[in-house]
Amino acid sequence: MTAETFTPTVGVTMTPSAVRHVRKQLEKKPEARGIRLCIKKSGCSGFKYETQWVDEVSADDEVYTVDGVNIYVKKEHLPMVNGTEIDFVTQGVNSMFEFRNPNATAECGCGESFTVA
Repeated sequence: MTAETFTPTVGVTMTPSAVRHVRKQLEKKPEARGIRLCIKKSGCSGFKYETQWVDEVSADDEVYTVDGVNIYVKKEHLPMVNGTEIDFVTQGVNSMFEFRNPNATAECGCGESFTVA
């Protein structure tokens, strides 16, 4: 008998505010198919989120569609971002993506990086 690791697929979602923002940006980039959520090693907590426009789909991409907007996530990053909700918020004069990740066990004080167990 062997043990297997099972990660249920929930995917990545977006709030209506994030969908509106991404749609508006995609109108300016007709070649883009959607947005990619990436994870990079960085910061004081270990990892940071990065978003990129997707011109070409990779074989190792998982694709989630929210109200017609495609979100691409590399399969290797999915265990760290599975269940994440992407929001687009305005705080004062700054607007930015905010990530609500149920897998994050800690974040640095500035909110730029996170840790997973």
